[in-house]
Amino acid sequence: MSIRNIAYIVLGLALMGCAGPSVPTVFTDSKELPKIYPDYTDVTVPINIAPLTFELDEQADEMIARYAVGGEEIVCADKAQPDMEAWRTLTEKAKGGAITVDVYARKADQWTHYKPFSIYVSPDSIDSYLSYRLIFPSFISYEALTISQRCLENYDESVIYDNVLCSFEKDGQCINCHNYQQYNPQRMQFHARQNHGGTVITYDGKMKKVNMKSDSILSAGVYPAWHPWLKLIVYSTNKTAQKFHTTAHNKIEVYDSQSDLIAYDIDRGEVTNLENDSTELEVFPAWAPDGKTLYYCSAHIQLQDSVQSVSTMIQKYPKRIKYNLYRKSFDPETMTFGPRELVFAADSLDKSATLPRISPDGRYLMFTLAEYGVFHIWHHDADLWLLDLREKGKVNSEKLAAARPLEEINSPDTESYHSWSSNGKWVVFSSRRDDGTYTRPFFAHIDKDGHGSKPFELPSADPDYHRQFMKCYNIPEFMRGPVTIKPQTFADVLKGDGEPVKYVQQLTK
Repeated sequence: MSIRNIAYIVLGLALMGCAGPSVPTVFTDSKELPKIYPDYTDVTVPINIAPLTFELDEQADEMIARYAVGGEEIVCADKAQPDMEAWRTLTEKAKGGAITVDVYARKADQWTHYKPFSIYVSPDSIDSYLSYRLIFPSFISYEALTISQRCLENYDESVIYDNVLCSFEKDGQCINCHNYQQYNPQRMQFHARQNHGGTVITYDGKMKKVNMKSDSILSAGVYPAWHPWLKLIVYSTNKTAQKFHTTAHNKIEVYDSQSDLIAYDIDRGEVTNLENDSTELEVFPAWAPDGKTLYYCSAHIQLQDSVQSVSTMIQKYPKRIKYNLYRKSFDPETMTFGPRELVFAADSLDKSATLPRISPDGRYLMFTLAEYGVFHIWHHDADLWLLDLREKGKVNSEKLAAARPLEEINSPDTESYHSWSSNGKWVVFSSRRDDGTYTRPFFAHIDKDGHGSKPFELPSADPDYHRQFMKCYNIPEFMRGPVTIKPQTFADVLKGDGEPVKYVQQLTK
């Protein structure tokens, strides 16, 4: 198909007399939906999302696409790329209803009109910004690595931090685990490993680099969870390794030989252990919105007679590692944590559960379930599940009604890291459904009963952008606005010395 990256717009009577593409008048109707990329057929989108662009995903000499609501329409040629202002007019008119999309394709002298589809426009808005890590899908190289942010209301993207700002040939740096307190871009943290390593924390205009290593804890903080309002971050500490496979479907296994949970007081610079149990591998903490419950994952390690270390056992028997979901109560007044409580026994299903994230209303817990292990982004069988927390007590094999796979959202390939929007109406998650190799952000609407809509891919100005973009989107996180700190400012802080932490037996307020 001839590609002329041009979109022509017809918007009501206002554009009468303007030259532009027209909808064919002679055509053959097809009962089939058009094959388009990205697949935006019958998706539900937020009222404030950027225009959904697409292209025909089959050979044709020409394509015409018409978006229409009532008497207003947008007509595009070759690639469907609506004008931003015209799209805003259509979505506002379709609010609570749908935009109808007609696609026509010409092959030789014959036009075909495919079965029309809808783009449902929800009145529920989505947070204006999304941040993520962009990284090549390689196993050992990460020189070109950024934490970036994208405005979901248009296509504007900018870099929050680029690790080449502190990398020098052999002295490389790896940045990861960006996280925010209550979607606030002014309250952010991320890690830098290796060269100029440390944790950068910004809080309402103040920034510092923290050296969280201590003889009393396993490692510096890794996976973070900000308390909803306290200046407190819970981390997992992890000793992580990788194993590569030549014949297995999952080509790489990332695992922890040791892990634990710690709590860090930002103002006092104090850190303490929460569990410190060598027979448990704790990871992925997540706070409930009320700030009184901490959720996390843990796998119990039982060494075999012939195995001398946890690392050796995991390498020999990776499918025996099953993570369950737990929670701990927390008293914000005394800064104390209660004993752990089992929430979901994934091992009773012979499965492993990771990445708990709780909806802003506190009702639902979304997590990832796969056959085994902790790093499900590398597992092709990983799916999203939803647990209704209104069900009290333990959820196990005898009581599974409260937890279910999100079949309406999942695909035959990897679904992994996920995040709730601040209003709890949307989720974003990492998926490899397109090609099995590259993770890309997908969005779905979640209704009051916990049912999801058909997911849609992050819109791009050019619909072919993601098929040409050779990087993975990692850890998508919603934000209420952009991070305004300049990348070089982060680099200047990282090049300085990190503030040491003080280990304490108990945090105090």
